[in-house]
Amino acid sequence: MAPPTHDLVANWHTLLEKLHQEEAQIRLGGGPQAIARQHEKGRLTARERVSLLCDPSSTERQAQPAFFELGLWAGWNMYPEWGGAPAGGVITGIGRVGGRWCMIIANDATVKAGSFFPITVKKVLRAQRIAWQNRLPLIYLVDSAGVFLPLQDEVFPDEDDFGRIFRNNAVLSAAGIPQFAAIMGNCVAGGGYLPVLCDVLLMTEGSGLYLAGPALVKAAIGQSVSHEDLGGAKMHASISGTIDFREPDDRSCIARLRRLVEQLPEEQAPLSIGKHDAEKPGDAIYSLVDPQGIREYEIREVLACIIDANSFEEYKAEYGPTLVCGFASIGGMRVGIVANQRRRCRQAHGPLQYGGVIYVDSANKAARFVMACNQLGLPIVFFQDVNGFMVGREAEEAGIIRAGAKLVNVISNSIVPKITVILGGSFGAGNYALCGKAFDPRFIFAWPSARYAVMGAHQAASTLLEITLAGLRREGKEVEAQEIAALRERVRAAYEEQTDVRYAAARLWVDAILEPAQTRQTLIFALRIAQRTKQDKGEFKTGVLQV
Repeated sequence: MAPPTHDLVANWHTLLEKLHQEEAQIRLGGGPQAIARQHEKGRLTARERVSLLCDPSSTERQAQPAFFELGLWAGWNMYPEWGGAPAGGVITGIGRVGGRWCMIIANDATVKAGSFFPITVKKVLRAQRIAWQNRLPLIYLVDSAGVFLPLQDEVFPDEDDFGRIFRNNAVLSAAGIPQFAAIMGNCVAGGGYLPVLCDVLLMTEGSGLYLAGPALVKAAIGQSVSHEDLGGAKMHASISGTIDFREPDDRSCIARLRRLVEQLPEEQAPLSIGKHDAEKPGDAIYSLVDPQGIREYEIREVLACIIDANSFEEYKAEYGPTLVCGFASIGGMRVGIVANQRRRCRQAHGPLQYGGVIYVDSANKAARFVMACNQLGLPIVFFQDVNGFMVGREAEEAGIIRAGAKLVNVISNSIVPKITVILGGSFGAGNYALCGKAFDPRFIFAWPSARYAVMGAHQAASTLLEITLAGLRREGKEVEAQEIAALRERVRAAYEEQTDVRYAAARLWVDAILEPAQTRQTLIFALRIAQRTKQDKGEFKTGVLQV
């Protein structure tokens, strides 16, 4: 029996309250003592710097944030042996500075002196990628001791490791995307290349920029030199000529930085969104969708809380019913919608189809719709709550693999902006076919109810249990029924932990965890960022399609 509506709302409130508490803890970074130490040095924390840098929040009716944080959950419950890395030790997000939207990357010196963990690198690379895709100017607020040495083998050498950040600096510069850097603390070793590869470089008194610190210089070549003489702001301003502006402290540095960003060309006037509203309020979602994924729901009712009222033109409404496709507008911006239907559907001629499953007809419909969006130049928003593709003899004979490959092909080659929102399940090839992280969405968001895995927990637990039992039997061990039940529960619990959306967000498989009621506002923001500049997207080509 489906839970009553009031139970759904209560479950959502409990889930969101826990989420807010955990987010507040993450935002403390290294904790109150580390924050106090930063202040004792006469320096602001990373979050204080970002707040001072960004314009005040918008006052328009559907207000846009002054700073939209990305990757807050990076590093969650990771590196416990090293004391953790809240938010990955770096703050990233899109902020409005002097009326211009910018990607901001700020080292958090309260977390291991701003050292780069493996997840720190991954987070900075993701921020650079988003800036590249959306042609956002970048602002780096540098305060880092460099690579976290105990994990240097996971940070330093590979193509998607530390060096890729500097490669991206050079490529972004060549592409004409402005980059500003402000050194407001440590900037040592290889990390020194990041600000020097930027277009404009500021530095505060008391900060240090050098390839090797005084102690290492003494050990390497026997030379004794002070911090200031080796790499202080005055030396780099007057002798090496490396920096462009020398500032006395954080506040004056940020004020100068704001004035410099204001020199950039003004952006196109933003599209007016004041006249558009959804049919239903955002919080109506809490009475429609079960956060535990037990209850069926009608996706069109959820879309009514997100898209503009009376804007939905459904595509092939009577065909392939487990994927709902259509043209709509969000905040006055035209988009294509591809969304999983989460209730059972009856085909015109055929058996019952289960919600959340992609069948041959729905895959073919979605592939054709994605092609139409590319032809019309419409961004596509994907709403995932997918169990995967249909399996079995009938599905294979009907060509389910061929239909799925077609959908994957057209999404892979799409030239329009893609944004993905994961509402519930994101399992197996369904994640791929509806624009998962591997398929270059401009942004990928998730509700707290989202679940990420190659298959559902029940199926996975049974499969993993059988593998474990088979291994024990090969060793000649007989397992009692009671032991099997306990083992099944341990396997299930471990798998459930890995499907938790926080586990996914910790590894940056999603950019942000959203409150469902904020989905519309977030998509308005993301679409405005994705469409803020006109870009040559090239020609839409799909390559070979199996038909």
